[in-house]
Amino acid sequence: MSTRSTPILSVLTEDLLIRINEKLVQDSDRKTWRLICKELHRVDSLTRKTLRVLHVEFLLTLLKNYTNLHTLDLSVCPRIDDGTISLVLHQVDHSIWARNLKCLNLSRANGLKFAGLEMLVGVCKVLESVDVSYCFGFGDREAAAISGCGGLRELRMDKCLGVSDVGLAKIVVGCGRLERLSLKWCMEISDLGVELLCKKCLELKFLDVSYLKVTSESLRSIASLPKLEDLAMVGCPFVNDVGLQFLENGCPLLQKIDVARCDCVSSYGLSSLIGGHSGLLHIDAGHCFSEVSPSFVKCTQKLKNLNTIIIDGGRVSDTIFQTISSNCKSLIEIGLSKCEGVTNMGIIQLVSGCVNLKTINLTCCRSIADSAIFAIANSCRNLLCLKLESCNMITEKSLEQLGLHCLLLEVLDLTDCCGINDRGLELLSRCSRLLCLKLGLCTNISDKGLFYIASNCSELHELDLYRCKNIGDGGLAALSSGCKKLRKLNLSYCIEVTDKGMKSLGYLEELSDFELRGLDKITSVGLTALVTRCKRLTYLDLKHCEKIDDSGFQLNLSYCAITDMTLCMLMGNLTRLQDVDLVHLTNVTVEGFELVLRACCVRIKKIKLVAALSFLLSSEVQGILHARGCKIRWD
Repeated sequence: MSTRSTPILSVLTEDLLIRINEKLVQDSDRKTWRLICKELHRVDSLTRKTLRVLHVEFLLTLLKNYTNLHTLDLSVCPRIDDGTISLVLHQVDHSIWARNLKCLNLSRANGLKFAGLEMLVGVCKVLESVDVSYCFGFGDREAAAISGCGGLRELRMDKCLGVSDVGLAKIVVGCGRLERLSLKWCMEISDLGVELLCKKCLELKFLDVSYLKVTSESLRSIASLPKLEDLAMVGCPFVNDVGLQFLENGCPLLQKIDVARCDCVSSYGLSSLIGGHSGLLHIDAGHCFSEVSPSFVKCTQKLKNLNTIIIDGGRVSDTIFQTISSNCKSLIEIGLSKCEGVTNMGIIQLVSGCVNLKTINLTCCRSIADSAIFAIANSCRNLLCLKLESCNMITEKSLEQLGLHCLLLEVLDLTDCCGINDRGLELLSRCSRLLCLKLGLCTNISDKGLFYIASNCSELHELDLYRCKNIGDGGLAALSSGCKKLRKLNLSYCIEVTDKGMKSLGYLEELSDFELRGLDKITSVGLTALVTRCKRLTYLDLKHCEKIDDSGFQLNLSYCAITDMTLCMLMGNLTRLQDVDLVHLTNVTVEGFELVLRACCVRIKKIKLVAALSFLLSSEVQGILHARGCKIRWD
């Protein structure tokens, strides 16, 4: 008697399938899940809350399938325009897909204007968060359309260059419940607009006015916000100590202040601010004043819960570190990048009291040696991020201590640390949780050291090997088998790498950002083997790869010595490519460039071309690129 086994999926209830689906975190796992059968695809459609659209032509189908969305991300779909929105609203029942939509990301959607925005706002009744950052053509009319979102809590308008005080006024009148607002680089907004904002939006908790031409009068207005917790005003050249004194007695809930690169702000003004806010948690005064005064640091003793202090670019002394160590026991992050006066003794004093530090930035602190790293490793056992670029005096002994004591380390920057060698990487590889490792210009490492990293650091997402001249195909083979999660890789000027290494890297299916400038031993054959497997590539830099030409191509690519035909194949097959350099392609004709630019304008965001082409390309093509939000960089 024969019996047929029952497929396990047929006995699982919908509730169980939904619970299983919710456990899948990685996009690749969710994709595999929904491709198994129609029932699992249906379950995914029912439970999916977030949708990121890559190609506008699929938008209609996707909105029909996914009806319970909370977040819709169109930021990588630059072809979106008013006509697309009109078509979607006519062909898909918006009462279904838009009913629960709370977050809408339209960053870089330059084709979308007032009419399209107005239609979207009209159907998405419960929107709470909108992002229109880098929509350079957005102006006051578009701001007026956004003002129809009466329930809006969060709005990002970074670099909306056409929005003025008039547009901001419309938003604050219509969206009085705003809690988070970013106006970074909105250069037409002045003190007048900020004043009205602060009168109407009393629920604001986060405000970013970085790089605006506002004065200290804006800080007088901001000081009246009763619930403000986080204020960013990076690079505001007309804000001075008087403005910070306005804040001293205002914003009673202020926890985070960022005045980096505010040239007219001094230690005195920041000390005044600190005096009125004992609850501050985060201070960023990077590149703000030339010398960090003892009086400023002494003020921090009032901040019992301060967890972050960034003083990049300032002159410091050992006394400063001793004061911080005594006063800031809760510190988890300190930024000392390019600070003059940082010594080993100063760091030893710092970490003796600040044992909870998780992020330490010592970039370009050239006096730092092994003794300082020993102290960090022994005191800061929960360290997650350590930046040591251009700290040339550290050796393998420092990496031994990190490997022994800092097992939670996730980010380590050793760029231009010439004392690092293969033995050091072997010792460092005990830090098995490393996500990002930067070894650029570390000329004493080789495939042997890379083998240790690849064998033990399987979680690695980003690796920089810029100008590591002794890295070759053997090291890349180890990477391809040990670091399957690698997403970002820089091999520029690793001159021993050949096509064999490229073929190995083809097995890194998650690879998305790849730089390989100046590799004169790779050809089109190796590159084709790479790109036919690495389907997630979004950025590829092949400058000065002079042996890459038309030969060996079956599906896609190349730059360099290619002709019109291969350039068209490149741009046609790399469908996720959004940022590309097309300079010095001497074998490509003007007609070839015209054809390629017309074909790729719907998805390319940035393109670099030789300046001479600005006079040769038709105004029609340049106009299309501009209208689609593509930024042309002329070389």
